Amino acid sequence: MIRTATPADVPVIRSMIRELAEYEKVVQEARASEEQLHEALFGDRPAAFAHIAEEAGEPVGFALWFLNFSTWRGVHGIYLEDLYVRPQARGGGHGKALLTELARICAERGYERLEWAVLNWNRPSIDFYEALGARPQDEWTVYRLTDDALAKLGSPGA
Repeated sequence: MIRTATPADVPVIRSMIRELAEYEKVVQEARASEEQLHEALFGDRPAAFAHIAEEAGEPVGFALWFLNFSTWRGVHGIYLEDLYVRPQARGGGHGKALLTELARICAERGYERLEWAVLNWNRPSIDFYEALGARPQDEWTVYRLTDDALAKLGSPGA
């Protein structure tokens, strides 16, 4: 079963974010607090949205996403920040069900893209996504500013 996350889900979402970070071998990067997640998902101006996959009433996965915008198409899309299914529940259709729900939202709202990133070494996920019809955008390279480089560029007189 897939459902929209509620404020009561914040602790389990945070827990699964940490599990995902461990799987991706970057647990030190998973610094978001429950308070930050609550504000981002349920505050006065939500910046992100989440869905929960359940099995027998227990959360086994989540999708956390936000809106992006295509200047070329002139409409919003969904950017999937995180998709995670706990190891014991993998193969049960939860990942596909979460992506199906996001695709349904896209269709319902007239969004024309559902996008996400996957680590190059994550062959099980790549195979899963490609089996659904997703294709890599090989001609694009993602760039990111963080930490000192971001602060330096954003400082007065940069």
